[in-house]
Amino acid sequence: MEKPALAILAAGLGSRYGGLKQIDPVGEHGELIIDYSIYDAVKAGFGRVVFIITRGLRGDFTEVIGGRIKKYVAAEYAYQDINDMPAGYSPPEGRTKPWGTAQAVLSARAVLGEGPFAVINADDFYGASAYRAVYEWFSAPRPRDGKSHYAMVGYRIENTVTDSGYVARGICEADENGYLASIAERTRVEKRGRAARYSDDGGNTWNAIPPGTLVSMNFWGLDDEFFEAAERDFPAFLDANLPVNPLKCEYPLPDEIGAQIRAGDCDVKVLESPDAWYGVTYRDDRPGVMRAVENLHARGVYPKPLWS
Repeated sequence: MEKPALAILAAGLGSRYGGLKQIDPVGEHGELIIDYSIYDAVKAGFGRVVFIITRGLRGDFTEVIGGRIKKYVAAEYAYQDINDMPAGYSPPEGRTKPWGTAQAVLSARAVLGEGPFAVINADDFYGASAYRAVYEWFSAPRPRDGKSHYAMVGYRIENTVTDSGYVARGICEADENGYLASIAERTRVEKRGRAARYSDDGGNTWNAIPPGTLVSMNFWGLDDEFFEAAERDFPAFLDANLPVNPLKCEYPLPDEIGAQIRAGDCDVKVLESPDAWYGVTYRDDRPGVMRAVENLHARGVYPKPLWS
């Protein structure tokens, strides 16, 4: 099997952190969350990393992350561009933001080329077991049934919520064979005791999310067949959304994969992870992430320093 690539969605890092130089380390020796993701992927067997960024981020990104990482794994860059749209379409006047995570993956099609690749967020800590599970899934044979075959790492809801506020999560349902049946994006999910709850109306009403419910953290196992389907679907997304929300509508990766499932074009194996997710959605999250990372070093999960 060709070694899979790891595509890291990092185009939004600059806007979220006010410039990459302001990213706060979570490890004792200056390690960032993205360092642990790359370390886990390389250890699992991934062969290269493709950073998906904006062109304006290249200088800071190379200084803070890329320049270090290339000593340990082949690192390449793809650029998300607001003008990377289907033929006949152009950005509406006043639009400044790109088109979301599905378009971000499409923007890397030339760099990723043929073969398998995983997609993750740059600022989420997924745990080593997720990378091993996806690599093993890539290594297994696929049915020859005319469909594309993808994978998604699913996390238990109670392992993915923050004490500091609310987060967005993709609430998943799997069928009896462990394949993704549906995914619903919930943009306001809060911790509630051992589990969580969500609101679709700004907090006026709430719906419980039971413990054990699987959620997507945007960790996907894909291959080059994804590009053809996404390029086909992108115009339909623009036709439906540009008239109603021209400046802010986004083309999310979970929505595109959900569309392919509904069309019968793909199936998605859900790979359940027992690990806890860590992320710095809020500044108050950072101390807890630092404690969790230090504990992983103390248990020998990671060497100290991470990159020796």
